[in-house]
Amino acid sequence: MNQEIRQRIKAAGLKQWQVAKQCGVTEFTFIRWLRDELTEDRKKAIYRAIETLSREGV
Repeated sequence: MNQEIRQRIKAAGLKQWQVAKQCGVTEFTFIRWLRDELTEDRKKAIYRAIETLSREGV
């Protein structure tokens, strides 16, 4: 579940905690989000966070 998101994070060279912070949640909350099917709004927010962090070269 949510494997694509995990793969995108890894491919971008990011850590889950970085994406969580960019989304405004704790790492633990973010991990819980990934356990279940995400809403479209959350998926979009996560993809935006990954894109922003990648663009910034974090």
